[in-house]
Amino acid sequence: MAEIAPDVWSRTSLRPHRADQFTVQLPQLIDAPAEAWARAIFGDVPDIGQRFIFQALLRYPLARGPSPSTIAGWPIMDQGDTWVRLENWSSSTICHLIVSADSASVSLTTLMHYRKRYGAWVWGPLSRVHRRLAPGLLRDAVRTIGVTG
Repeated sequence: MAEIAPDVWSRTSLRPHRADQFTVQLPQLIDAPAEAWARAIFGDVPDIGQRFIFQALLRYPLARGPSPSTIAGWPIMDQGDTWVRLENWSSSTICHLIVSADSASVSLTTLMHYRKRYGAWVWGPLSRVHRRLAPGLLRDAVRTIGVTG
């Protein structure tokens, strides 16, 4: 399991089987709330790729339209000034996505708990894809927030 910043553990009760965290240092100080960062990373509504991964493979329910209580179809389960926790679950996994931000950096932490073997079987290959995509998602979010923030 990857090294996770200690403050993340106070934002979740989930005890994951797999965890990773990606952090990007901002090129300039940007004052934006964590929810804005999460929306820049994932979008307001799930795109076709997210629907395939989250609904078809991981079997997570997703909200269809934009909502102040969801990000990319995932429910916002808790948040503070500097962080937001998205949470989704199926019969085989529970996943928490935690976006943390301050004026100098933004982080994405993924915590995955397996409820059944299917979860480990599916997340194993998907986690490799996730680890390749996550840094680019953060860099894209920096460009999005940096332009509008």
